[in-house]
Formats: sequence, structure tokens, C-alpha cells
Amino acid sequence: MNYGLSTSLFAAERLNSHILDKILAVGLRHLEIMAARQHLDYHDVNQVRDVAQWFTDHEVTLHALHAPLFSDWNWGRSGGLLISVASLERRARILSMDEIKRAIDVAEHLPFRYLVLHLGVPGEEYDLAKFDAAFTSLEHLHLFAKERGVQILLENIPSQLSTPERMITFFQYTRLDLKVCFDTGHANLTGGVEASFRTLRERIAAVHLHDNHGEEDEHLLPFEGKIEWAQAIRNFRSADPPYPILFEVNSERHDPGVLARLPEVMARLEEFQN
Repeated sequence: MNYGLSTSLFAAERLNSHILDKILAVGLRHLEIMAARQHLDYHDVNQVRDVAQWFTDHEVTLHALHAPLFSDWNWGRSGGLLISVASLERRARILSMDEIKRAIDVAEHLPFRYLVLHLGVPGEEYDLAKFDAAFTSLEHLHLFAKERGVQILLENIPSQLSTPERMITFFQYTRLDLKVCFDTGHANLTGGVEASFRTLRERIAAVHLHDNHGEEDEHLLPFEGKIEWAQAIRNFRSADPPYPILFEVNSERHDPGVLARLPEVMARLEEFQN
């Protein structure tokens, strides 16, 4: 399988060649960058160009950029906007789209294929009006991204608005031609990985791989939680073309051994055959 890593593991640090070199050293050549301003400041063209130069020098693929979650440098703690394409407040929704477009514009210097985007925010309650708001936002962002060679992937997150079933309803309701980044940890919190996969299967274009114990969004490495990985991996192997499989481990764990354990985790996952 095509394994890679989200730089969310280092999201509390400024992204630089030292971090990227450490990722490359464990054999991962498919990356997703977290567009958090304390990590990759997508407003700062100099940092974007520096990171782009590293990718050019090392012939590494930037598979995706994860859309920003907040507009500030500190996960919203500094009073930054909580970014949501489904906000019912028009001004907040416009500001959210502006911030997302700034992130998409990274592709001018640092090309990437997918923008991974949340439909609303974690824990959000369902409201049909939020579907209308998200449709308005995504219709605009879809065209903006397409002009820059980027495809938007919606990620299933733990909320009433973004359960796998509601995401399918949203696609049917809006008729938007969008694909999904299937998140295993989030699926485990909203109906189970197997059931969620069956629901979203025809829309999946990429996978976020992480584990939990079924109660909190812990972003653990596979085999550290309670997800049954054998069937999940067999499902992912059945995809044609294959999905990029991106490990998404939370930076808040402060676990320096995560990268060192990744080769062993990948070897165990490879033991599951079709």
C-alpha cells in the first residue's frame, strides 16, 4: 500500500527541512501538510517557498494539504476564527472561505493534489440550513480549487453533520462531485470502521489512518487502540486505484517514539492479505 504521513504529528512546530528529513528517514515519501499557521504559515510565501524547495530537492510527493481549522497561530486560543464552511453566520462563513482559499493558493508554489476539508466542526449538531450553507461555500471553493489543480476531499469527523450517512445525504442533496478522505479513527467513533467504509466506499479517495479506544479522538498509531485492523486493511487493499494511506497522529501526544515505531506498524499492516 502507499503509506504516507500527515505532518499533524509536528503541528505545534514550524515546518522545516529538519522535520521533513526525519519523516523521509523512515521511508515515507507521500505527505500531507497540516495548514496550521504555527506549522505551515500559508500567509508566509517565504516559508511556503522554502518547503517547496525541499520537496523539489528530494522528489517527494505532497499528496495533500489539510485545510486550516483556525485562523490564528495557536489553535484558536489567541482569538482566531474557528473555520467552518457550514457556519450559519454569513460573515464567519465568508472569512472561513477566504482563509481556506489562502491555503489553496499554496499550490502556486507547492503543488498538491487534494485539500482535505471538514464539513463543519467536531461535535456539531445537524441542521439542514447548515447543509445549505456548506453547499454555498463548497460550490465556490470547488471551482477555486479546480482552477489550481486541486481536488477537495471532505473528511468524516465526529459530528452529527458529518456522519457517513449524513455525508452521503449531503452529496445527494447538493449533487456536488466531491470525494472523501476516510478517517478510520473518526469512523470508529461514529458507527464503526467497517460500517462507515461500506457507506462511503464509492466516494473514498484517500485514508487517514489512526486508532482510538472508541470513546475519544486519540489519534493513536494502529494497534494502540481497539480498531480491528485486519478487515479494514483488506477493504483498503481492494481499492482500484489504491488509496494513499496517511498516518495521522496527534502532536499533543508529545511521543518522540512515534516515527521510530512506524516501520513496525507498516510491517504488521502488510501481514493482512486479501
